[in-house]
Amino acid sequence: MQFIQAILSNLWAVFLIVLFFGGSIFVHELGHFLAARWRGMKVLRFSIGFGPKILGWRGRDGVEYRLSWIPLGGYVALPQLADMAAIEGAPSAEAEKLPPAGYLDKVLVAAAGAVFNVLFAFALACIVWVVGQRVLVGEQTNRVGMVRETINLGNGDTVPGPAFAAGIRADDIILAIDGKKVASFSDINDLVLTGAGRGGNGEPKAVLTLRRDGRVFDVDVYPVMVSFGIDDLRSIGIEPKMQVIIAGVTAGSPAEKAGLRQGDIITHVNAQAVQYGGFIRDTIARTKDAPVTLAYKRDGQAGTVTLSPQKTSTPPYYQIGVSLDGVYVLNDEIAHIPPWIQIKSVFTTTWRILNALLNPHSSIGIKHMSGPVGIASQIQEAARLGIVFVLGLMIYVNISLAVLNLLPIPVLDGGHILFATIAKLRGKPLPVRFVMTAQSICMVLLLSMILYVTTRDVRRKFFNAPRPPAKEAPAESPEK
Repeated sequence: MQFIQAILSNLWAVFLIVLFFGGSIFVHELGHFLAARWRGMKVLRFSIGFGPKILGWRGRDGVEYRLSWIPLGGYVALPQLADMAAIEGAPSAEAEKLPPAGYLDKVLVAAAGAVFNVLFAFALACIVWVVGQRVLVGEQTNRVGMVRETINLGNGDTVPGPAFAAGIRADDIILAIDGKKVASFSDINDLVLTGAGRGGNGEPKAVLTLRRDGRVFDVDVYPVMVSFGIDDLRSIGIEPKMQVIIAGVTAGSPAEKAGLRQGDIITHVNAQAVQYGGFIRDTIARTKDAPVTLAYKRDGQAGTVTLSPQKTSTPPYYQIGVSLDGVYVLNDEIAHIPPWIQIKSVFTTTWRILNALLNPHSSIGIKHMSGPVGIASQIQEAARLGIVFVLGLMIYVNISLAVLNLLPIPVLDGGHILFATIAKLRGKPLPVRFVMTAQSICMVLLLSMILYVTTRDVRRKFFNAPRPPAKEAPAESPEK
């Protein structure tokens, strides 16, 4: 039965990937297509994907519609917009005789793809607004629940926790990071990860504005680089204060045998109050297979259970079989966030990431980006939480596509607008050889970048197992 459920779950994920990721590409190209028709421009081809065609047909309007083999985007062949022969194929003799398009025509058609992505994102946000979404715990608080004295760097080395070293305490409220206001731990994590602050010796630095006992003050925190699989990211070692709710119980696990259920609220572990998502995990990491006593609430009634963790061959090496991890633990609150607020939030996050990519002082680079494989993997993960989370992810994807496509880079829509603007200012078209050379070079660079991030996506998906701490790794073969 579980095998059948796994197959159906994967088929559902594949369906959502094709529907929403493919749909986002289609919507983008549809924007170009409709804008070109509106402005009276010649359309030769409408393609989803690049390279040789899988299937295609020619419509009554004379346009070739096709599905191509390389699923890295799509294009609408518009010879009056730009000479893309090296990418889209040689234009017909008839197309070469077409009159050049005006400046406004070029700008409107080039920008239409991004505009349609934003409109699509807004439509999805309206659905999320009406249906409502369960609130992630990490979105509810900017209060610190726990400060780690030490941090494992992911390679077996342990260093003092940056927040602990800076004097941050549990129950401190974080108001801003590097002068940017925060309202949740998602904001805090985003600003730490994408921060570009540096100390006197060039080490990463973040300035946190705190409220403690009614007093507001700043502290300098020096994040460390922690390995999360193949990615090194900034971390300061804090957890949000939250109610810890069991999100799932593994069949046959000590938790199931002890009678714990999904929805139980864990209040204490070994008589210590639980204030953050990783409390149970951290306690068991210290006590290993020794029995632990959990106090919980269920439907307003209190209860306790004592159980012994099972030893496993993969980190964490001792488990009780419950899913509780951090911001992914859901509560019962349903939020109806207006679409314009959702769009604004995504634009803010996208802008932060773009700034970090362009800022040489940040710790974010191209290696942290995701391509089609990474997006498909994220859709699959979101599908496990529910369709609303898939819609939320696709809002983010469409806004990101809109922003990235408007960057002034040849081959991208922003590059077409840039070339059209330069030609307008100089009063004559740019040399064809220059345009074709710039587009060819940028296409090679773009495809190389996509290949690079796709390779990393595959490594994240299939070879990204956590690195075990040196002291925790079993010296002998795993127990059978």
